[in-house]
Amino acid sequence: MLKILFPTLMMIPMVWTAPSKNFWSLSLAFSLLIALASFTLFYSPEEIGWGALNMYMATDPLSTPLIVLTCWLLPLMILASQNHTSSEPLNRQRTYISLLISLQFFLILAFSATELIMFYVMFEATLIPTLIIITRWGNQTERLNAGTYFLFYTLAGSLPLLVALLHLHSTTGTLSVLTLSFSQPLALGSYAHKMWWLGCLLAFLVKMPLYGVHLWLPKAHVEAPVAGSMVLAAVLLKLGGYGMARVILMLDPLTKEMSYPFLILALWGLIMAGSICMRQTDLKSLIAYSSVSHMGLVAAGILIQTPWGLAGALALMIAHGLTSSALFCLANTNYERTHSRTMVLARGLQLILPLMTFWWLFMTLANLALPPTPNLMGELMIIISVFNWSWWTLVLTGSGTLITAAYSLYMFLMTQRGPLPPHIIALEPTYSREHLLIMLHLVPLMLVILKPELILGWTT
Repeated sequence: MLKILFPTLMMIPMVWTAPSKNFWSLSLAFSLLIALASFTLFYSPEEIGWGALNMYMATDPLSTPLIVLTCWLLPLMILASQNHTSSEPLNRQRTYISLLISLQFFLILAFSATELIMFYVMFEATLIPTLIIITRWGNQTERLNAGTYFLFYTLAGSLPLLVALLHLHSTTGTLSVLTLSFSQPLALGSYAHKMWWLGCLLAFLVKMPLYGVHLWLPKAHVEAPVAGSMVLAAVLLKLGGYGMARVILMLDPLTKEMSYPFLILALWGLIMAGSICMRQTDLKSLIAYSSVSHMGLVAAGILIQTPWGLAGALALMIAHGLTSSALFCLANTNYERTHSRTMVLARGLQLILPLMTFWWLFMTLANLALPPTPNLMGELMIIISVFNWSWWTLVLTGSGTLITAAYSLYMFLMTQRGPLPPHIIALEPTYSREHLLIMLHLVPLMLVILKPELILGWTT
């Protein structure tokens, strides 16, 4: 673990001391080296599945793909941000990259923490850099409002989790993930215990976000700069799924009955968020609501508590992280040229940027889970495990899949096809940097299909 953590931490002095003319290229090269080094975490010779064990941190098949995704995303965020921050003062550029590095540092610690209280602290610490990125580098004037939403939704949801963890520690005497999974599940009899159960999961359901507590997400996505949107969609939403998968092992006896309302809400959210996508005019808002829809499926897969459900949830989290991040990058390339996120005002771009249309098509098809993408593998595993619980759910999941296909194609046709608006006269051509950026999203997405056990968690 230290071979990733220490270089990540040492990138901050490197960013502040690097000469001005090549500190972007240096930070990109260093972050890419760290991302390549993180692949070694996939190799775990221990039969128990835990690797890189020390007193406070460890990795297992559930956390390893998420740590690697976190490390892989930093060079991509640096690549995506280079253009729109180039006009700013040098110190602000250095601060921006330092915030992205600190966010990666907190996320690695959160995903590899073996103590639940350390996980909670790092879970909350990711708020600070994200909030600064949204409120200081956002595009529109509503960014302060979006930051407030983001802060208070997440804080209000996660304070009950702290109380629940302290109660758990006083009951079992430990908060170590390594030992809690082998301890006796708590007999949840009284209403106070049911509130404790709710406190344990509420923070993660808000972070995912579950439909109903999702209002902070579209606001944060729409107002954030491209790197903020990328890290929110690709990694920060996955903190909720990861936390649920970790904590749900201890909530054994009552979970089946207690999960019903959340399962139904997650599956209903799949349809509702998809329907909201169909009537969006703002491109980034559409991609943000599609994240709510996909995360509803992930929540259902984890709450159902079967090996297939959990494996599908993890596979969909990784696949959605890469796909959604790439869609935000593509939306940003459109925005940098047309200076509008309204789809009616920036359409027909296939005539001017044909190669970018090729990337749009690929990523749209990945978003609607076309074979052989891992998105399809994750969605199918979750749909089958939820169907096995109750065959009525097929109505909801089937409708959700159809709506996903409809809004994905709507997004592609609105941005790329049709007549070119008369006000779009001279656009900049696409750069190699942008093509490389989308390629670095697409290649891991395609390669994962050749070795899917890397992202299927404990079940393999």
